[in-house]
Parts: sequence; C-alpha cells; structure tokens
Amino acid sequence: MTELQKRWLLVLTVVTVAFVYLLLPILAPFLAGMLLAYMADPIADRLEAKGISRTGSVIIVFVGMTLLLILAVLLVLPSLGKQIETLTSLLPEGWAMLQQKVVPLIERWTGFDIDSTTAVKAKQAITGNLQQTTDVVAMLISQATKSSLSLVTWIANLALVPVVTFYLLRDWDVMVARIRDYLPRNLEPKVSLWASECDDVLGAFVRGQLTVMAALGAIYAVGLALVGLKLALLIGVLAGLASIVPYLGVIVGLGMALIAAIMQFDTWLPLVWVCVVFGIGQMLEGMVLTPNLVGDKIGLHPVVVIFAVLAGGQLFGFVGILLALPAAAVIRVLMVHLFRHYKDGPLYQNDALLDAAGDNHQSGELGSGADEDNGER
Repeated sequence: MTELQKRWLLVLTVVTVAFVYLLLPILAPFLAGMLLAYMADPIADRLEAKGISRTGSVIIVFVGMTLLLILAVLLVLPSLGKQIETLTSLLPEGWAMLQQKVVPLIERWTGFDIDSTTAVKAKQAITGNLQQTTDVVAMLISQATKSSLSLVTWIANLALVPVVTFYLLRDWDVMVARIRDYLPRNLEPKVSLWASECDDVLGAFVRGQLTVMAALGAIYAVGLALVGLKLALLIGVLAGLASIVPYLGVIVGLGMALIAAIMQFDTWLPLVWVCVVFGIGQMLEGMVLTPNLVGDKIGLHPVVVIFAVLAGGQLFGFVGILLALPAAAVIRVLMVHLFRHYKDGPLYQNDALLDAAGDNHQSGELGSGADEDNGER
C-alpha cells in the first residue's frame, strides 16, 4: 500500500465513521434491509442458477419472507402476550412458595437473614414490570402512537425495510462486483481474500447461528408444550434468544422451565421430562445444528462473545447488541491477518534476527551449492 493510498484510507475511514455517527437515528431500516438482503442472497442465487431471472428470484424470496413475517406476527406475538399474562397470574403463588420454602433454605445454608421489606419491594418491582409488558402488541402500538410525529416516523421506517430489502437483494451481486472493480489494483487480491473470509464468518453467524437459535427456540417450545408447561412458548423464545451466547440458552431456559414446572405441577415426573427436553435440544445442537449450519468458522471464545454483546449494548444500545457478534467476527478475521503480518515484521523480529535469518539462508544456499559441486566431481 502506497502512502497516498494510506492517506485516502484514513480519510475514508474518518468520513465513514462520522457519517454513521451523525445518521445513526435513521439507519435502522437500512441496516435491517441490508441484513435481510444478505441473509436471502444465497437463496436468490440458487434460484437464479436454476434459470429463473434475478428479479423473479427476488420476488419469490421476498414473498416467502413476507409470509413468514406475517405468520410470526399473527401467531407468535399474541401467544407471547397471553403467556406473559399467565406468568403474571402465577407470580403470587410462586412468590408465596419462594418465601415459604426457598428463603428459609437460603437463610439456613448461608446464615444470612433476608429482610421481609426487601422481599416485598422486589415483588412489587417484578410485578410492576410484568404488568407493563402484559400485551406485547399493545405495548408496541402504544409506544409508536404517543404522538403523530412518532407514529409517522415509525410507519415510514417500517415501510422502508421491505423497499430497501427488495432493491438491495436485486442488485446485491452487481454492487459487490462494482465495489471490487473500484478497488486499487494492487490491493484488490488481498482485500478480496479478506472480504471472502469475512463473508464466510458472517454467513456462518447471520445465516447459521440465527437459524440455530430459531431451531432451538422451536425445539424447546414444542418439547415443553408436550410436557404440558403453560409457559412453554415464552421459555422457548427466551432460551432460543439466549443461545446467542454459548451454553447461556440452556442455563436460562432450564432454570426457568424447572421453576415454572415446580409452580405448576405437584409431582416430580414433569421436572424429569423438562430436563429430557433440554438434553435433547443440546444433543441436537451439538451433533446436528451447529456442525451443519455454523461449523467452526466463527471461532469466537465464549468470553469474547459475552464481552462483545455487553460492549455493543453499552456503546450503541439495542442496535449495538444486534451488530456486536457480526462485528466481532469480522474484527477477528482482520486481527488474524494483522497478527500474521506482525509476526513476520520487524516489530516482532528485530533487524538482527532478520539479518541472521537471511545470512543463514544464504549460507545454506552456498553450502548446498558446494555439496552439489562435490557430488558432480
């Protein structure tokens, strides 16, 4: 990379960061559309390879995505609202059981006296938060309709997502080829290699990990429903979302399911079946879902995953949480190349070592040449 290219890269980076920072409030529909287009592009490419035009492939994929979204909105959200109502109605019974059985055990084991006033305040706080989220659909509508301006903005952003998704999906391959054509010729091979590796990692996460999360949520929800648990869908959804962090989904889901089963049933057999459901889910994840859908391309340590999610939420809120792991995966790919360059450079190996390695290499060549001459003689 020449000095001129380095300066232009620095300017372009600064301008891009400033652009994103200033326009962050209006970027949500464009980011959502880009994410949906990126996820659906391989399906459109396969349809196009079978002889369907690009526009026709995009229309087929777009209609399928729309139907899935409508089905989720009509079926999942109202059911979640009803299960939150059920959780609210079960809370007093669960709180009484907690005070009568669990709190005495904690006090006996730890020797710590739990103040009744603190317990009452905790109960009021939990009950108040649950009552505010009883109806998910009503909550979303009420937040969006607080004022006419916010309502118009909410509708406009929602309407922009399918439009942006359609046009990006239709022109995705063209845009990628055009960006590659605009790259400096001396940097194009290396940048294309890096972009290909980042695409593998992002594909493994966006298409693979999200699919694993959805599959686990469905497995847990269906399994717990077969057990007869009233909060099966709610616990399944939360466990699936928590599966973005390794092993967190099964810990959160199993803990919530066992507590709900203790509150609902009078026998121990449902608790065993709850453990069986999560055991089957973990076996399917380890032997079928993750190897086939994700593989080992992400390569992020669980601690790095937790840190990335928390850091993204701290810096950029909910959008940061959504983009934390894809960004961390891309940074990991770039850091691998940077570390490789560092290991081969003078910052890691000082000049004396590099000169010695060069001298040894030259002497080895001379020695091998002398041996060849002796052999010929």
